[in-house]
Amino acid sequence: MNRIKHLWAVLLIACFCQCALAQSDRDVLVPLPSLNDFTDGDGWGFGLGLGVEYETAYEGSDEFEVEPDLAGGIQYRTGDNLFFFAGEAIGWRGLRNDTWLLQATLAFEEGREENDSDDGRLDGLGDTDESTELVFEVRKSLTDDWRYWFDGRLLAGDEGNFLLLGGGMRFGAQNDGSGSELGMGITFHDDDYANREFGITAEQALASGLAETELDGGYRSIGINYNYRHYVNEHWQIYAEAVYEHYGSDIKDSPIARSDYEAEVGIGFIYVF
Repeated sequence: MNRIKHLWAVLLIACFCQCALAQSDRDVLVPLPSLNDFTDGDGWGFGLGLGVEYETAYEGSDEFEVEPDLAGGIQYRTGDNLFFFAGEAIGWRGLRNDTWLLQATLAFEEGREENDSDDGRLDGLGDTDESTELVFEVRKSLTDDWRYWFDGRLLAGDEGNFLLLGGGMRFGAQNDGSGSELGMGITFHDDDYANREFGITAEQALASGLAETELDGGYRSIGINYNYRHYVNEHWQIYAEAVYEHYGSDIKDSPIARSDYEAEVGIGFIYVF
């Protein structure tokens, strides 16, 4: 544990001591720290890195865990279109009229496993299936420099549908994708998506001893997220993220939800080839 704390301290010092690091001027598709662009204007871009996340063990959990996570991806940019492959997602991102950003992604989502809870709070519920999801996103900048924006995101999958509506603002004077941004949003889900994580069937209730639970679709949560990206030099990037999501009353009433919120903080580095 002391080694983990020491690693966090070193990374945090490196991340926020901007005065000791040199900035780089990159030509990015959209100057938002949450959207990486390794291509620097056109052609191929490759990034590879590692992050460390401290997050809830599963949705609704009151248990937290430290987990390493690979970062980066492969990208190809031509003009105002960027194609990418990152982890378990492949997609396209396009800029239109300088103030509209469209994105479509095919992603693979891991399911929940009983052993995700070290305290045995998922015992008897079984494992939820892995799923494939289509994600469509639209962002509209309210200014020429993407200082403020609105966005909407629709997730459609074989395990249900999810909708996010929100907006955000970017801090700092940089237009190269570095700096920081803050976003807020409200989310909705249908009954399939809600019950995938928080519902309990009659069979699961018998095996787990928890009350049978069936949720309706509708309001899910309200949340806030913060993103930070810093260019150490031409090749090295440092990033950080913090996310907080507060659940609505229907989810909080589920026996699976041991907490009324989900939270995550992460920090890492990427080497751009």
